[in-house]
Amino acid sequence: MRYSRFLNTLATITGSRDRAHDAGQETFARAYAARAKWREDSSLETWVWRIGLRTALGLRGELGEAHLNGSFDPGLVDPQRDPVLTAALRALPPKRRLVVFLRYFADLSYGDIARVCGISEGTVAATLAQARESLEGALAEEEVT
Repeated sequence: MRYSRFLNTLATITGSRDRAHDAGQETFARAYAARAKWREDSSLETWVWRIGLRTALGLRGELGEAHLNGSFDPGLVDPQRDPVLTAALRALPPKRRLVVFLRYFADLSYGDIARVCGISEGTVAATLAQARESLEGALAEEEVT
């Protein structure tokens, strides 16, 4: 697992690097405690990602742990670094934004994103295509103004 990308993604969900570290530690503690539940025919990394995302959502306090597909608001931790990109990302629907973060910020494969989010790989591909189109439009608009 790419731990720094994992923490960066948790930070986008929790809104804080400190809470991301807490979520990361809690994730591995929960994974260790539940290690008997991991099915060896599935990816260990994907299983840990699911636990991590649910833990981060729980620390954020918006959804509790049970729902990855709810409407939460992942965003850049340091929005002032690129306010145009931040605004374009925030304009995406939350589920689409999550898939974008998992692909481009966490560098997960389409298959891993599908397993983490409980959707098909085709849905991941379609979601990313829609997100890219929206982001390109928003960023192109900003260049014109």
